[in-house]
Amino acid sequence: MTDLVPGRLLGAGDIRRMAAELDLRPTKQLGQNFVHDGNTVRRIVAAAGLRSTDHVLEVGPGLGSLTLGLLDAAAAVTAVEIDPRLAGLLPATVRDHHPTRAAALRVVEADALQVTGALLHRTGDDLPAPAEPTALVANLPYNIAVPVILHLLAELPTLRSIMVMVQAEVADRLAAGPGSRTYGSPSVKLAWYGTAKRAGSVPRAIFWPVPGVDSALVAVDVHPHRRTDDRAAVFAVVDAAFAQRRKTLRSALSVWAGSAPTAERILRAADVDPGARGETLTVDDYARIAQARADLDASVETE
Repeated sequence: MTDLVPGRLLGAGDIRRMAAELDLRPTKQLGQNFVHDGNTVRRIVAAAGLRSTDHVLEVGPGLGSLTLGLLDAAAAVTAVEIDPRLAGLLPATVRDHHPTRAAALRVVEADALQVTGALLHRTGDDLPAPAEPTALVANLPYNIAVPVILHLLAELPTLRSIMVMVQAEVADRLAAGPGSRTYGSPSVKLAWYGTAKRAGSVPRAIFWPVPGVDSALVAVDVHPHRRTDDRAAVFAVVDAAFAQRRKTLRSALSVWAGSAPTAERILRAADVDPGARGETLTVDDYARIAQARADLDASVETE
């Protein structure tokens, strides 16, 4: 990236004018709350720790507030937008506000939960290098934040970092550690991919329309080497344990294992207390339980 001149970020007046031109009425269904504060955009971009060679994936760019800031810091931005009106307007917004970086943007009109590596690299698109997304930076729709993060981590193994703005309660769950009141299946599943932490709060006033909930930033350092555990098997244990989180693991995993005695046998083989509860276990504990189940199944097959 050779351009060092920052683009002009969007302000509150820009946001309202653009929305009026599109006859856009933000909907809760699509989680449309648009950032109109330039200082917040700069804060998010700085906190993301982007390199000039990074290819950023942005989900839900909306009217382009964060997109313009990302184009100042990264080699390329691929923006995934489900609303066709917003997807169609974004390239023009970048040309108007940051013309020297317009070629570094590609817009993909799609549902983020349907994004795959193949979709991002379909033939015919002229995407600046590097082609593989290395960072996810986004103001995520609150109602689908967790599924989107986990889906993209599963589909895009080149991601090395994440910086997302989500509902404050979701941020607490994603960054929670074992034993915390907010620790749950999203916490464990995200820990399978990397280390998450809360990266600060975001005031409601920087959005239009103003949301009815508080927001926060979550940063994730993705493990440089992917785990070799059977992800589906590990996540199945996690889901079973937290489906009945108030019960002991011996009881909570009884259906998953086939019976309570079998669950206890598996737990003891994994060096996990059958009387413990799911919220006290680390992702490594869950991986050992899944492996113990696999070993048990293999031994039964050979008998």
